[in-house]
Amino acid sequence: MRFTSRTSSDGVAEQFFTLDEIPGVLWTPEAACGTRPLILLGHGGGQHKTSPSTVSRARRYAAEGFAVVAIDAPNHGDRPQDDEFGRIAAQMRAGMAAGENPGELVAGMHGYLAGRAVADWQAVLTAVQRLDQVGVGPVGYCGMSMGCGLGIPLIATEPRIRAAVLGLLGAHGLAENAARITVPVQFLVQWDDQMVPRDQSLALFDALASTDKTLHANPGKHGDVPLFEVDSSLRFFVRHLN
Repeated sequence: MRFTSRTSSDGVAEQFFTLDEIPGVLWTPEAACGTRPLILLGHGGGQHKTSPSTVSRARRYAAEGFAVVAIDAPNHGDRPQDDEFGRIAAQMRAGMAAGENPGELVAGMHGYLAGRAVADWQAVLTAVQRLDQVGVGPVGYCGMSMGCGLGIPLIATEPRIRAAVLGLLGAHGLAENAARITVPVQFLVQWDDQMVPRDQSLALFDALASTDKTLHANPGKHGDVPLFEVDSSLRFFVRHLN
């Protein structure tokens, strides 16, 4: 892991890094020293590690004592796009314009990215936990939309993750992995989501095998998640990771 820059403000340190070809950002309390809980942040489709919603959430968590890390998903942010990704993305956009089932189209995209994304996250998790200001403490995962689509196979595979905040996605292509998840989950649904049919969101929540899972449903479209849900997710991670 090679750090390329470090800044701090309002008590939170922000460090950009690369691990092999994976670009990422680590946020910690400014004077962090010793083991602390770590939260992995997965961004949405078409976004990146420093999208405004990712940064604001990361800084909120870090201000409360957590270490937080975000990386660019494959074919996103500072990572190169491959030809196959471009083909799948164009096919997805054309299918949506033609009125095809968005859940199936999005699932195809996530399925293409998931294997590489899981391996990336596991490598970054191992590297970050070797840092003195993070250590081998409890780990959580937070991801909405594509962050959920890539997070579910990660959580199903990675035993170090002990709690997750997920949502804004349906069950297409994810039910089998969701059935392997037994950690506590807080799951968000936008009741009027124009991209994810409500019944598919509820089917994904139902598929999660965790006996400790909570559904948070709010009115509004896909991108209209209320800001208070960030504080709610913080309280969730405090309960399960501290």
